[in-house]
Amino acid sequence: MKRLALYLLAGAAGMFLAGCASLSGNEIQVSESEQQNPDAAKVKTIASIRIANYVDGRNMGNPRKIGTTKVRVLGLSGTELVLDRDVTDVAADSLRKRLNDAGLQVLPPGDDNALFELSGAVKELKYDVRDRDYVLIRLETSLKEIATGKVVWAGEVEQKSDRFAGVSGNSKSNIADHLKQELGVVTGKTAEAINTTLMAKYPEMFNLVPGTKAIPGVTVFVSPNGQGSTAPDTSMLTPIAGAPGMLVVRTEPARAKVYLDGVYFGLSPLNIESAAGIRKVEVKLKGYRNASEKVAIRTGATTELEFQLEK
Repeated sequence: MKRLALYLLAGAAGMFLAGCASLSGNEIQVSESEQQNPDAAKVKTIASIRIANYVDGRNMGNPRKIGTTKVRVLGLSGTELVLDRDVTDVAADSLRKRLNDAGLQVLPPGDDNALFELSGAVKELKYDVRDRDYVLIRLETSLKEIATGKVVWAGEVEQKSDRFAGVSGNSKSNIADHLKQELGVVTGKTAEAINTTLMAKYPEMFNLVPGTKAIPGVTVFVSPNGQGSTAPDTSMLTPIAGAPGMLVVRTEPARAKVYLDGVYFGLSPLNIESAAGIRKVEVKLKGYRNASEKVAIRTGATTELEFQLEK
C-alpha cells in the first residue's frame, strides 16, 4: 500500500504539514506564520505546568498514521495518510501552545520547578478523505498537583467534523490547515478546562474572583471538589484565550464557498467552531463579487455573519 506522508511540526515559527521528501513528486510544505492573538494573556501566572508523555490509545498499528484517502487530492499521491511524528507528540505540542496562549507557564518535561503535570492519551486522531473530509479527534487528559500527587482535574474532549472540499476538489494545503484547525479546537477546549480549574481551586495564583462557566464539549471525570461528573466542568466566567466559539455564516444567494483565514470550510449556510480571536471570513460564488469581513469570535458565544452578494 502506498503511503502519503504528512508532516505536522510545531515550533516557534508555527506549525507545518508537508509530504514525505522520499516520495518523488509528492513533496508538500505548508506553513502558517504564528500571529499574535490579541486576546492572549500578556502576563504569565505563577501556575506552572509540565507536560508528560501522552500515550497512543488508538488501534492504528502505526503511531504516525491518521487515515486514508479514497479520492484524488491535488498535489499528493498514495492512499495512506501518515504524519512525520507520532500523533502523541503532535497533540502535546498543540496543547502546549494553547496553554501558553492562556497565560500559563509551560515548562519542559521533567522540570522540577513545575507545580502541576499533565498526562493523558490520544484516544482518536483520524482524518479520512472520501466524498467529504471526515475528522475524529478525542483527547483524554489528567492534571496532577506534583507536590501531593493528587489529580485535580481529568477529562476528555472529542471533536467530530466533516466538510465538503468543493467542486474543484481537495488539496494538500486544505487538509493540512483543516487538521490543524480541528486539533486546535480540541486542545483549546482542554486548555480552557485546565485553566479555569486552576482558577477555581487556586485563585491566589490568578487574583480573580471565582464564578461559574460551562465548557461545551468537555466531559469531566475529576473536578476540583473531588467528584466525577458527566456534565461540563464549571469554574470561571473570565474568557480564556484560545477557547472555542461558534461562527454562523449565511449568504444571499446561498451555497457560496466560505473561507476562514484562507481555509475553505464548506458551502453556506455554515456553522464553524473556531478558536476565539479576530478572524477573516471570505465568501465566493461564481457570477458574484467576492466578499470578505473581519469578525471577532468570542469564547463560548455564537457570532452570526450575513453577506448580500452582488453581481
